[in-house]
Amino acid sequence: MWPRRNRAAEDFHARLLQEVDEEKKGICKDPFIYEADVQVQLIGKGQPNPLKNILNENDVVFILEKVPLEKEETSPVEELQSEETAISDFSTGENVGPLALPVGRARQLIGLYTMAHNPNMTHLKISRPVTALPPLWVRCDSSDPEGTCWLGAELITTNSSIVGIVLYVVSCKADKNYSVNLEDLKNSHKKRHHLSTVTARGFAQYELLKSTALDDTVPASQTTITLDISWSPVDEILQIPPLSSNATLNIKVESGDPRSPLSHLHRELKFLLVLADGLRTGVTEWPAPLEAKPAIEVVQEFLNDLNKLDGFGDSTKKDTETVKHDSAAFDRSIECLFTVRCDLDFAEQLWCKMSSSVISYQDLVKCFTLIIQSLQRGDVQPWLHSGSNSLLSRLIHQSYHGTMDTVSLSGTIPVQMLLEVGLDKLKKDYISFFIGQELASLNHLEYFISPSVDIQEQVYRVQKLHHILEILVSCKLFIKPQHELLFSLTQSCIKYYKQNPLDEQHIFQLPVRPTAVKNLYQSENPQKWRVEISSSQKKVKTVWQLSDSPPVDHLNCHKPDFSELTLNSSLEERISFTSMVTCSQVHFK
Repeated sequence: MWPRRNRAAEDFHARLLQEVDEEKKGICKDPFIYEADVQVQLIGKGQPNPLKNILNENDVVFILEKVPLEKEETSPVEELQSEETAISDFSTGENVGPLALPVGRARQLIGLYTMAHNPNMTHLKISRPVTALPPLWVRCDSSDPEGTCWLGAELITTNSSIVGIVLYVVSCKADKNYSVNLEDLKNSHKKRHHLSTVTARGFAQYELLKSTALDDTVPASQTTITLDISWSPVDEILQIPPLSSNATLNIKVESGDPRSPLSHLHRELKFLLVLADGLRTGVTEWPAPLEAKPAIEVVQEFLNDLNKLDGFGDSTKKDTETVKHDSAAFDRSIECLFTVRCDLDFAEQLWCKMSSSVISYQDLVKCFTLIIQSLQRGDVQPWLHSGSNSLLSRLIHQSYHGTMDTVSLSGTIPVQMLLEVGLDKLKKDYISFFIGQELASLNHLEYFISPSVDIQEQVYRVQKLHHILEILVSCKLFIKPQHELLFSLTQSCIKYYKQNPLDEQHIFQLPVRPTAVKNLYQSENPQKWRVEISSSQKKVKTVWQLSDSPPVDHLNCHKPDFSELTLNSSLEERISFTSMVTCSQVHFK
């Protein structure tokens, strides 16, 4: 038995060390399988970490779990594994997410990790001094009486030498009638670790915005805004964070929510992306039109209106009022933040007409043929904003002098013409917002609006700028921050997107003063409340947490008897989830 266990510890350490070495070399790999039943993944710093919901863990860590059903091998498992391995609560065959290992199997893996790092185990064929590996955590199936859902191990080092290990146990359950006392938690921690004094640190998270599904056909967006608050000392369980706390807004916004005040602008952006993709690939997937009339009729009526009005004032007003009417159902408070420009020139109005009606390449050719003929005959002499270098703008300027270049409306030219017009229009929309709200200067926006890069890159940068606008409007609408805070958020987003690709899953973090957001949380229940009790040794801690959702994603936490709920009660109101983290410290002698 012992020779086999020794070999298992040696092999386990060697395989984990290989994974660490490859990660340092920048070799990205999928999780690997250990002994047929265990899947091992090295989570890098900053990557999504399943422990974050409980321990706020964000460093490099090994995560071990049961191999997904479709990956399991058919070969028998070695005798070293517990018979419990064959038992699984996840026997439906469905994709249920991460799978947990039996608690007995998890303890074996923690034991191998501990053996391999123990400097007293000199008989093991492991190079000395032993290379310290990142912490190791194993998902557990809560099959023991304590309801263990995680087991973890983290090394204690002094001057690069391994001197001990901290072993963690995490339990979780759904609990309607939780009862816990802060002093009891402190005393328990003192007794377990032979301490005279401890420190209690608090953490609370408030959910300020979470999008819900509009209906069965429109799923909920990934937009969320949360407020994280931390403080010390903690006076009592579920203490409201004091105004002396540290607070951070976490903002993740997904563009395109049809309920957003920016939905019309997002549709224009999507049409712009369709044109850019068509120009790049030669294949254009035209979106469904907003206009019931054919595009050629829409443009002809537009040109006729210009002839009748002999000017632009009323036509521009009519066009912008149409867009405003489309968003009239949205919160009126946003109108002071984002308003449709009332100075749309000929090309910008033409973009609005064509982007809502064109459904084919033939439509593009017919519409631009009609426009060029009208310019050649002098039927219209439209005005334009200065600064545009689009082909259509050049033709319009030439028409003022009675001579125009001949343009062959074939190949990619019609797509390029409309793309240039839309790009100019959207850039002016964004400039108007950021400068009008005193959130950025032209110098700040230069990267996003510069015409010096190719047109595909220009479209990509405008897409980034739109995402920044979506973030700001969401915050303005739901948080109503002071201008100083909104300005800081704007600058943070601009800096991020000058250096990084578009990422609507990125969480923008903004430190705030609790006094500036106290009305958002002081009368609300937190989504998550946690107290961490520790001493000078930060790794040795006791954590108690209450949350309104399961803190682990691989289990259905132990739920109470639903028959006790009355007809008028809801699960959301009656059930909370409590989790407890305890640890023990082992010194290698």
